[in-house]
Order: sequence, then C-alpha cells, then structure tokens
Amino acid sequence: MIELREKGGDTAIGEISEDQLQFLIDQLEEESLEDRDYAITPMLLQVFEREGADPELVALLTAALGDRETIEIVWRRET
Repeated sequence: MIELREKGGDTAIGEISEDQLQFLIDQLEEESLEDRDYAITPMLLQVFEREGADPELVALLTAALGDRETIEIVWRRET
C-alpha cells in the first residue's frame, strides 16, 4: 500500500492502492521523477470526479482537505 501524509508534518491522511496512486500520477504534474508531493484543491477534486477517480480516493482527499483552500500531500510506499 501507499501512505499519504500531509506535507511538512506528521499528519497521516490514509492509505491508497497502486491504482489510486497511478491515477494521481497521471492527473497531476510532477516536476521530476522523484516528485512525490501534490497540491490538492476543491476544484481539483471536482476534476478527479469528472475523470472517473475512485470514489474512495476522492473521499479520502476531501476529508483531508476539510474546509481549507489547499492541502499539500506526499506519498510513500510502505515496506
């Protein structure tokens, strides 16, 4: 599984599958091959829904975002 965390902190967001991670990678801009962080906004979550994102992924990110304008997330594979 892949763990999502809030960037710059110890706040765990949750775990996602390889397919859900691939969706994020396909949808979001990466600055390099080592880039593992993304900015999530309410508008981006709407795009994800239109693009057929897994509802569980959208729900997880929506809960992490809460009432904020943006949240930066990072991912890592758990060993």
